[in-house]
Amino acid sequence: MLNSSYKPNETNGTWRWQLQGAGSIFAGSAFLVSVPVFIEAPLVRHYPVLSVVITILWVCLGWILSQRPHSQIWGDLILGFSLSWLAGAIYWGWFRWEPAVHLPIESIGVPIAIWALWRGVGKIGALFYLGSLLGTAITDLYFYQVGLMEHWRQVMQVDPSLAMPILQQAIAQVRTPWGTAWAVVLVNLLLAVGIIPLGTKQWHWYAFSGAVLTTIVVDSLFLWVASHA
Repeated sequence: MLNSSYKPNETNGTWRWQLQGAGSIFAGSAFLVSVPVFIEAPLVRHYPVLSVVITILWVCLGWILSQRPHSQIWGDLILGFSLSWLAGAIYWGWFRWEPAVHLPIESIGVPIAIWALWRGVGKIGALFYLGSLLGTAITDLYFYQVGLMEHWRQVMQVDPSLAMPILQQAIAQVRTPWGTAWAVVLVNLLLAVGIIPLGTKQWHWYAFSGAVLTTIVVDSLFLWVASHA
């Protein structure tokens, strides 16, 4: 990872370029958060080893891009994304039926991210990964508080064609006053954590915010699909 302490500079005439770059970083982070959900999850269910190996391709792509001045921020972002991809491949490939180990496995990249931030390098990638992890942690917290862990286990142990009754039971639990109250609390928490860093006007924090705020969109989409299935 590289030094990614990008920050808008209004005094040198590059404000517009910096603002466009921040928006691109935010959009890129949002897109990469959705990749594991819509691409990796179906792939890893059938080809877990291949999914782990693909991590090497992400790292290589990130490294190559990071060596070029005009693409270094994207290389940084992809290197951070590779941590999320690897963790997801390991969990969804071999441990998906046990929600208790979901967060510990998803956290395997934390030492690397902390090291990068401590050294002042790879901030975009590190904060993207940490933002994605935070979104995952809050989603898991909701599952624990609303009592959806057993539904999680059941869905992962049955054939997908037989999962609909289990999902309907889970949706009924989400729609209870308790489930609704926790959803409101945690959504507002995600919004606050995702929006406040945007005020720093630093690109690495835009990567963090993009990852956090996209969690709300992805979770809402899954809830909508399950509710209308």
